[in-house]
Amino acid sequence: MKRPEPVQVIKGRREAALTGLVARVPYIQFLGVEFDRRGDELTAVLPFKDELIGNPALPALHGGVTAAFLEITAIIELGWAALWDEMETGRIAAEDITPAAMPRLPKTIDFTVDYLRSGLPRDAYARARINRSGRRYASVHVEAWQDNRTRLYAQATGHFLMPAPNG
Repeated sequence: MKRPEPVQVIKGRREAALTGLVARVPYIQFLGVEFDRRGDELTAVLPFKDELIGNPALPALHGGVTAAFLEITAIIELGWAALWDEMETGRIAAEDITPAAMPRLPKTIDFTVDYLRSGLPRDAYARARINRSGRRYASVHVEAWQDNRTRLYAQATGHFLMPAPNG
């Protein structure tokens, strides 16, 4: 009988997989977006920097930064959901989780952002919920907040073209 792996080994593998997935999108590093993983749930974190301000008179986060943050969150959520399934079912072995083995990321078909209030000069958080994900198409809803999870400053809905398996 095979002994279960130590929890630290499993956590390390999951963190390495997430890091590899995020590294595939250079704009994530440019913005400084980080991902907090709790099991299969991801929370995107956009640490505040002065360079993210679009309107210094208010000051408020730039709308393009907000839209990019939401879109990044949706794409990584879709990629993570696919990778998580592959890892947890054993279809991808631990030793095969390399940057080259990472799944291709989905391509945006359309993305609609609702700006609900100004983004304040502070850290922002976002979570994506996959409404539908099939072989060719996915629909995702994303919500972003700052200090209070129930007080959103932006939300978005996106539709994505899913990559062909192993391609």
